[in-house]
Amino acid sequence: MKLKIRIIGPRVHDVGYRYFLLSLAMSRRIKMFEAHNTESGEDDEVLVFAEGDDEAIKAFRSLVETKRPERSDVSKIIFEDFEGDIMKIGDYSQFCSTVQMNKAIPLLLNMSDDLREMRGDIKEMRGDIKEMRGDIKEMRGNIKEMHGDIKEMHGDIKEMHGDIKEMRKNTDAIPLVLEEIKGMREDIQPGYGMHFRQMQSDVRAIKERLGMQ
Repeated sequence: MKLKIRIIGPRVHDVGYRYFLLSLAMSRRIKMFEAHNTESGEDDEVLVFAEGDDEAIKAFRSLVETKRPERSDVSKIIFEDFEGDIMKIGDYSQFCSTVQMNKAIPLLLNMSDDLREMRGDIKEMRGDIKEMRGDIKEMRGNIKEMHGDIKEMHGDIKEMHGDIKEMRKNTDAIPLVLEEIKGMREDIQPGYGMHFRQMQSDVRAIKERLGMQ
């Protein structure tokens, strides 16, 4: 018994419908089977051909009516008689494997390109990390040097505090020195005046002896 099935709907392509039907046919020991994606007016269509004994075909038809892939959207299913040749299910299975392989090859090639690009990115990233580690090492050196400068500056400030303290000590002694100088002037002035008057008297006496006015 041969059977032609038309599965029509807005989403019957790219949901694994043909492979789903293949598995149903194998489960019912269908010997001849093939399925192809096509179009029917505004919707997509899966065109199915099956051949087997009457019981197997009836069981397969019942499964097609009640089961479908999860993501599919089917509007209607049409069953028709068929008199033409149908591919052996084993040959169709090999055909499906070839189709899948042809689809997989571009994906594998793209994946290879992506992996090659990823390796380049990783290599560049490793270079950036190495450069960053160098920058961090240099920065640590600068921080260490800055700590040394700060420590030296603390020493200079401490020494300057000592100089200021000593200068203040010397400044505090200035009033005492001024008092000592003032006392010395007071001690000198009386004696200086007496000696000056004596000198004036002696000069007058000499002038009188010499007959000088």
